[in-house]
Amino acid sequence: MKIIPPMLIVLLSVACVLTGCQSPKARTPVENGAAPTTRNNCYSLLHQLLSDQKNVGLLRFIKREPDDVKKLVKKIATTSGTGAKLLEEFAKHDPSISLDDLWLPPGEAATREAIAATKQKELLGQTGDAFELSLLLTQAEALSYGWHLAKVAGENESQPDRARALAGVSEDMENLYHEVFALLLSKTK
Repeated sequence: MKIIPPMLIVLLSVACVLTGCQSPKARTPVENGAAPTTRNNCYSLLHQLLSDQKNVGLLRFIKREPDDVKKLVKKIATTSGTGAKLLEEFAKHDPSISLDDLWLPPGEAATREAIAATKQKELLGQTGDAFELSLLLTQAEALSYGWHLAKVAGENESQPDRARALAGVSEDMENLYHEVFALLLSKTK
């Protein structure tokens, strides 16, 4: 029996976080047990994304990145953790909010898995500038997705306080997206 070194396990775990390889299983709304709502589906997808992103800071244990990238990645992780906790609080106080309404059409789920596998392979095999640029591109994609998920969830939220909070999460993700974009642009000059 071959023993897997602990560092390889950590590296693979972080790669999964970075590439979003925890894609939801393809389920139809009928399999989900009830007709899905846009709000709950957005809440669930957003919670999954934020929960994954809050761990992106673990990267510092296995890959070296410049201080500016490290600082921004830490900011993304902290902001994402705060957003995930906010959604958990919403669900705790309102049983109509489901954070596990992760249905996706089978083609979308398969495509996400293929993208995650490709990104994981790229990130694991890269070092230096190539790794840094791939990491920033991955973060830009995740932040753009989170920004828009939070926006749509807020637009479909009937409670004004929660809608405002989701608008705040959306704004946080948008601001981080622009920070990543600016850093990415500075690295390509």
